[in-house]
Amino acid sequence: MLVKTFGSAVQGVDANTITVEVNIDKGINFSLVGLPDSAVKESQHRIDAALNNTGYKIPGKKITINMAPADIRKEGSSYDLTLAIGILAASNQIKGEGIEDYIIMGELALDGALRPIKGVLPIAIQARKEKFKGIILPKQNALEAAIVNDFEVLGATNIKEVIDHFDGKAAIEKTEMDTREEFYNRLNDFEVDFSDVKGQENIKRALEIAASGGHNAILIGPPGAGKTMLAKRIPTVLPPMNLHEALETTKIHSVAGRMKDESGLVTTRPFRSPHHTISDVALVGGGGFPQPGEISLAHNGVLFLDELPEFKRTVLEVMRQPMEERRVTISRARFSVDYPASFMLIASMNPCPCGYYNHPEKDCVCAPGVVQNYLNKISGPLLDRIDIHIEVTPVKFDELSDKRPAEASHDVRERVIKARLIQEERFEKSAGIYCNAQMTKQMINQYCEIDTAGQALLKRAMERLGLSARAYDRILKVSRTIADLSESENIKPEHLAEAIQYRSLDRDSWAG
Repeated sequence: MLVKTFGSAVQGVDANTITVEVNIDKGINFSLVGLPDSAVKESQHRIDAALNNTGYKIPGKKITINMAPADIRKEGSSYDLTLAIGILAASNQIKGEGIEDYIIMGELALDGALRPIKGVLPIAIQARKEKFKGIILPKQNALEAAIVNDFEVLGATNIKEVIDHFDGKAAIEKTEMDTREEFYNRLNDFEVDFSDVKGQENIKRALEIAASGGHNAILIGPPGAGKTMLAKRIPTVLPPMNLHEALETTKIHSVAGRMKDESGLVTTRPFRSPHHTISDVALVGGGGFPQPGEISLAHNGVLFLDELPEFKRTVLEVMRQPMEERRVTISRARFSVDYPASFMLIASMNPCPCGYYNHPEKDCVCAPGVVQNYLNKISGPLLDRIDIHIEVTPVKFDELSDKRPAEASHDVRERVIKARLIQEERFEKSAGIYCNAQMTKQMINQYCEIDTAGQALLKRAMERLGLSARAYDRILKVSRTIADLSESENIKPEHLAEAIQYRSLDRDSWAG
């Protein structure tokens, strides 16, 4: 007897429906074809034990299972439930009515329990697109799939519940979620706030500018000055994600298996902080079975690289193209996958190996030339993509002991949102451009015009401070954002003056 069940294979952040054809005939044999990997082939043993422990069995006959289309590689243990239900239906151990209306996915434990799988959200989206009635999957993944509206999501804890559902003995309870309500209820779900940071008002101002224009920034200062503390609070002042961004971000985290059981939707902007020992594949994505890297997990959020010069140079260099294109393409001999990677880069570093160069109280003990060599670990092309350089100085005791409350993230965020709305209106006819940091050279010429006084100020600053040529466009971009924060149509000299001070590493005097 021939029975068809349906599963799904995830490639990149999209899914493809897999048809599992189970045919049982005379003879004794078990064949699984259709380009399955080792984990899929091993499913026979898990299915055998799970069925025996729930009162069923794999029939001692000739069983042929084809997983179509055969040119897509099937990976992982998530097809266990798909195959098991197909075998039971084909051997008439359960009723087969309605099986073809559902996508069925789940990993089986030997006692028949269902374990969670990866990539549930893109699977559910594709299933609804192909007019399936619903999806049957492990209970732990049900909330994630329930994000997809007008779609039946049945979460089971073990295979017996699935069998009883198709036999009509006990229907699996539907999992329902109001996606919009979940989204808006958890939109401001932050554990940290800018008001936690004492002092550092000039640094907070610089980070507000960075958030307003989507600018990449680097914080330079001695150990204990508060660089990491400030960076972790940047997502709290970024504009809230819209529902489309939340779904896009959730898809990436779903594919990577990083979803939390208690939440089906990523509602706050991601903050990723990989260690400096990370490999280039882990950062950008890839591997034998391609997975999203840290830059994709930071999509629509913040990627924080602490101690930037300590990262391997090859790791930093592979980020350059994704930073420009805001996506990463991973190519293999048989296929290629695209992962979104639109993130805001925040980096931090000590000014020298000992950490105390330019410190107001402690002396630097580094030998001559060591400071410059330390900074040279960051390549010019990468530095060229960082608009704002901020010097962070230690907080004084009077500021630390001040009991007055600092400005909360909510107040800063309101100003950031106003500035972003101005930019949205400005770039509404430019596809793929959403903020000032993404402006092309032509856009800079169009939207960053400065008057004679501004030209004179910028010329004088570049000559006296020894600013490099790369600083010119960066200063104009940042000054445009500062003008937007001031709700000014034109860039004024005071906006330029503030932008100039955020180019520390471009000064010839830096590091001697």
